[in-house]
Amino acid sequence: MTEDAHPGTRPNNFYSGVGLDRADYLRRDADWLAGALSSDKARFVPVWRDQNLLDAGHAARALWLSVADLGDLPHKPDDAVFLGLEGEAPVFALDLSALEAPEDAAGIAGRGTFLDLRAIGPLLGRQEGAVLAYARGLLHWHKRHHFCGLCGSATQVRQGGHVRACTNQACGVDHFPRTDPAVIMLIHDGDACVLGRQKNWPPGMHSTLAGFVEPGESLEEAVAREVQEEVGIAVTGVTYHSSQPWPFPSSIMLGFHAESRQGPLKIDTNELGGARWFSRQELRDSPEDETLRLPRRDSIARRLIEDWLAE
Repeated sequence: MTEDAHPGTRPNNFYSGVGLDRADYLRRDADWLAGALSSDKARFVPVWRDQNLLDAGHAARALWLSVADLGDLPHKPDDAVFLGLEGEAPVFALDLSALEAPEDAAGIAGRGTFLDLRAIGPLLGRQEGAVLAYARGLLHWHKRHHFCGLCGSATQVRQGGHVRACTNQACGVDHFPRTDPAVIMLIHDGDACVLGRQKNWPPGMHSTLAGFVEPGESLEEAVAREVQEEVGIAVTGVTYHSSQPWPFPSSIMLGFHAESRQGPLKIDTNELGGARWFSRQELRDSPEDETLRLPRRDSIARRLIEDWLAE
């Protein structure tokens, strides 16, 4: 699959465009899943404590494993989550977090190293990065849902890892992977836009404003509320731009552009370490150092800014 899955549309944001057939109908077929796990065609995307496996000989390439590579690698069937099909090949995420030193295990030793996807994501092919993000996000959810949030009983993996079912017959509730919606927005007025920074970010780092959507709130309302809360200005013309899976750990970023009148900002210092209006020229001339640096290149925040600069 190319980066732009639909000719004439904008290219995918990083971590979207998985390119797999998610094959929901196969998740309920226990016999098929059992056979797929032992198939010579099967491919496994290893994740260790939220880190992905990269090729030791080519850091910008993921290392996927085969059944033969797994060998005696200790893992349980429930550690493998069905991601989908790549052609006829079943693809699974494989949780190796129980191992203390997975890079020393047979099948991996000398071939790969586990890294935080955010450290390498911008260098990966878009589809490959999307599959790694998919695997990371799904396994992170499993790690936090071993017990039922309703009654506290243990849960069991069902449907190829896309459901965890409560084992308490009196409860029996099914739990599904969650994704938390967050709005992220570039607020602008003519040739100026608002960027802010968190207190714990590297010196000079600035980004667009963002925040989680609250219950009973539309996306447009969330944009207006977050901007008002963080920098004290009203917005108009809220326009959807694009979205991005952000499994760090479990968000979907919903990107917007919006307008406001350029004027003084009332910064919420509990939320931000600072914010101000920047001109297009300032951003185009960004030195990317401790005085000013733009968001990471794999983020939708960077995409929102670059598309605005290109207008």
